[in-house]
Amino acid sequence: MTEVLFYHLQNMSLESVLPPLLEKSLERGWRVVVQSTSPERTDALDAHLWTYSDESFLPHATWRAADAPDQPIILSIEEGNPNRANVRFLIDNAALPADSDSYERLVLVFNGDDSDALTAARGVWTDCKARGFEVTYWQADERGRWQRRQ
Repeated sequence: MTEVLFYHLQNMSLESVLPPLLEKSLERGWRVVVQSTSPERTDALDAHLWTYSDESFLPHATWRAADAPDQPIILSIEEGNPNRANVRFLIDNAALPADSDSYERLVLVFNGDDSDALTAARGVWTDCKARGFEVTYWQADERGRWQRRQ
């Protein structure tokens, strides 16, 4: 069964949150697709993931790369699963893919300070519950550690 995690960002940026989540995914041996809604956002994340930390390395490529099927992390704006990922991150209000039930885990990261993003996340939550997916809600505490909320 697909597990869907909703990460509610407040007073933090995707650029600060996404790299550690991707690192944890790789540590677990997962392959990942990160789906955004624009080529510009994907290109900006691509550049950021190469330079966000001197102590870390996140091997990745965009969906346009010839070797995309071999990459552990793919940044994309399209549906599809070019690297046979078992985890898909949805950012910038990216829609649930048609093959949602083929993933072990979907991670929806949304900006809780944006009312449109919050409304969209609530709609996805309802959709996921109706599909029988296991859903969990995560929010950072005052020290920036993620806590599962009820």
